[in-house]
Amino acid sequence: MNIQRWIAKREPNWQRLDSLLRQIEKKGANSLEAKEIGELGNLYRLLKADLTRARTQNLGNSLIINLQTLKNRAYKQIEIGINKNSRRKECLGIIQFYRWGLPAIVQQTFPYIALSTALFLLGVLVGSFYSWQDPTFMSLIVPSSIISKVRDDGQLWTGSIAGIEQAACLKITINNLRISLGAVLGGITAGVFTVYIIVFNGLLIGTVATLVGQNNLAYPFWAFVFPHGSLELTAILLAVAAGLLIAKAIFKPGKYSRLNAIKRHTCQAIQLLFAIVPMLIIAGIIESFFSPNPNIPNPIKYLTGIALFLLLIIYFRQKPANSEQ
Repeated sequence: MNIQRWIAKREPNWQRLDSLLRQIEKKGANSLEAKEIGELGNLYRLLKADLTRARTQNLGNSLIINLQTLKNRAYKQIEIGINKNSRRKECLGIIQFYRWGLPAIVQQTFPYIALSTALFLLGVLVGSFYSWQDPTFMSLIVPSSIISKVRDDGQLWTGSIAGIEQAACLKITINNLRISLGAVLGGITAGVFTVYIIVFNGLLIGTVATLVGQNNLAYPFWAFVFPHGSLELTAILLAVAAGLLIAKAIFKPGKYSRLNAIKRHTCQAIQLLFAIVPMLIIAGIIESFFSPNPNIPNPIKYLTGIALFLLLIIYFRQKPANSEQ
């Protein structure tokens, strides 16, 4: 190998890397443009290969020391400095999304959330009405074991969680995530499956509400539901809204082309998932450890549920301070 020719060929890269490193050392990493950061990384990789070759070919201590010094400077700025700064920016981006981005998405998709809420309430009303009118209807919606527990024993079924809270938490959370994911993906069925999920859940709540009301257990039942239900129901309503968004994009794109509508609404649906998942995880914890706890007074449970719901409303209604009113 002609050493001088190889050095002459590689030296411009070393000089360019040295120039970029001097700029960072003097003005900071933010002084580089995006393409320069990419160039810096590429030059760093080439330098490491050159250093390995110089050592393998024993091209002289002076050259090896100079390349090692340049590599150490690059390592300090790239591996430690720029990557750390990049991770910091990623963290700030996540914080900004949950601070402002997510509430903005919820506000943009509010008509779909309102529709999902209306479908849920329709299910509640239908379930409650037919349960009062026809006792046999209740057995079509509610498991017979629950009906028997309430009517024959005069007790709620929620005490079964005691002693198995951790297992119950996992089971509840997975089940709620499965329902919510089904509601989102149900959008590809023109929203039919999505609508079925929310209406059936409304039927279930309306029927169970009638069951406990007829047996004088409404007060402890709603005390159990309020704490976790404020998060769980909201998350499911958001999931249904996401499914309706996808359905509209596929089957009624409106002013957008179908492809653009799918991209736009699917992006919104995915962003809603970043609210749905953590809400369901928290709701699962509350439903397993807090809601069924007999040592917590029912008024505290009611207040907790109301407080959580009000906090959600405040959070989803907020706008950046510099946004137009």
